[in-house]
Formats: sequence, structure tokens, C-alpha cells
Amino acid sequence: MESTENAVPIDVERYRKFLTTGSPGPHAYTVLLGLKYFDMPSVLKAVEQGFPWKSFERFTDNLGLPADQVGAMVGIPKRTLARRKVERRFSPDESDRLLRAARVFARTLKLFDGDREAATEWLTTLEIALNAAPLDLVQTDVGAREVERVLGALEHGVFL
Repeated sequence: MESTENAVPIDVERYRKFLTTGSPGPHAYTVLLGLKYFDMPSVLKAVEQGFPWKSFERFTDNLGLPADQVGAMVGIPKRTLARRKVERRFSPDESDRLLRAARVFARTLKLFDGDREAATEWLTTLEIALNAAPLDLVQTDVGAREVERVLGALEHGVFL
């Protein structure tokens, strides 16, 4: 994977640029999965077809976390992850969970002004307002929404 000279993955750099120059759309966070389109019909179609294995690799690199940890974060057991690597494609449900995790990571990157290390640290550390590490909650929609609620409060200077 390409990266910038400071070892930040190129996808994170692209997302940082979106934060400063303006997003190409509400689904710009899909760049963190290595996707090249940001409109809802294309994103929906990609989820329905199942993301390619490469999207998982890109997201893992962008988060800076081991594949097993990212798999657990989105509810994909190690054995299933090994099968997906061979099959080279995820199911629509798994793709939806990866997309949700990318959306939460993007929002966290925004909160931390594009600082990947700070964003990943916050996501993997116990957050008192959630009574869990945020990444432990993103495999369900209700958990991800709660993480996004806390991120929204922090964006507005409200400390929970």
C-alpha cells in the first residue's frame, strides 16, 4: 500500500484532505476502505455485492491495527476471516459492518483533526461515557450510534 513519507497510509491522507478542502460527499469515509466512489447508490451496490478482501486490508492498514483485532471489532471470527481471505470477498452483512466501522473511524479522525494515532488510541481505550472501548461497540448498529453520539458531544465541547 502506498503511504506518505510520515508512514500515514495514503487513504488517511486523502481523508485528511477532505477534512480541510471539503468532502466530495457524505460518504467520503469510504476512501478508508479503498473505495473510489462516494455516492449512495454506488456505496449501496458495493455493500450488496460484498466488499473485496482488499477493502479489509486497506481499512486495517488505515486503522493501524492487526487484522484479527479489526475482524473481532466488526464481528468476524478468525476462521471466517481466513475463509474470506481465500474467497477474496465479504458477505453483504460483513461489508455493512465494515462500512459502519469506517464511518465511526472517519468521524473520530475528524474529531482529532486527522491525527490517526490519536483517533485509534481513543477508539481502543475505555471511554467512561460508553463503559467500553468505542471499537468494541461498533459491530452493532446501536453500539455504533452510541459511539457517534459521544463523538457528537465531544465535537461540541460537551464532556460526558
